[in-house]
Amino acid sequence: MSRQKSRNNAPANTHNQLRIIGGQWRGRKLSFPDSEGLRPTPDRVRETLFNWLAPEIAGARCLDLFSGSGALGIEALSRGASWVDMNDSVRAVAQQLRSNLSLLSANTAQVKHSDALNWLQQEPHEPYDIVFLDPPFRKGLADECIEAIVNNGILKPHAWVYLEMANDEVLPAIPDTWQLHRDKTAGQVRYQLYCVER
Repeated sequence: MSRQKSRNNAPANTHNQLRIIGGQWRGRKLSFPDSEGLRPTPDRVRETLFNWLAPEIAGARCLDLFSGSGALGIEALSRGASWVDMNDSVRAVAQQLRSNLSLLSANTAQVKHSDALNWLQQEPHEPYDIVFLDPPFRKGLADECIEAIVNNGILKPHAWVYLEMANDEVLPAIPDTWQLHRDKTAGQVRYQLYCVER
C-alpha cells in the first residue's frame, strides 16, 4: 500500500520529454510514453535536418511514418508545414500524440494507430512533399517501407525523404530515382536526406 502511494506521488518523469527546437512552438516541451524502440530524434540531428529542409518545409504536406514522440512531425508543423499525417503502431503512443497536438491546438495533423506497412498499403493516399522515415533501429523495416512508398504513389514529384538509422545498420536498397542530398552521422545515428527525381 505504501509502495503504491509512493509511486503515485513521485515527481513527474522529466526524462520522457521532447523539446520543440524551432518555429511557432519553439521551446515548448511535450511528454511521450515509454515504449520499446521509441527514441526521439536528437535535438542536434533535428536542427541539422530542418536546416536542410528550410527552403522546402513551409506549406509542405508531410508524412511521419514512425512518429513515436512526434519529434519530426510536430517540428515540421511548428516550422510551417501545411499538413502532417502521423502514424504509430503503439496505441498509447498514438493517443499521446493526439493529446500533444490538442495541447498545441494543432488542427493540421492527423494521427493514425497502425502498422506502418499496412498504412502504406491502404487505399490511395494524397502524395507527400516530405516523408520522415525513422523506423525502430535494427528491425529491418526500412527496406520494406521504401518499397511500399515507391509502389503506392506516396511521393510527389521532387519529394524529399528523410531516413534515420543506427550507424551500424546496413543501408536499405535505395531506388535509382532517389538522389542523396545529405548524409551525416551524429553519435549512434546515421541520417540521410534524399531528393526524389521524377
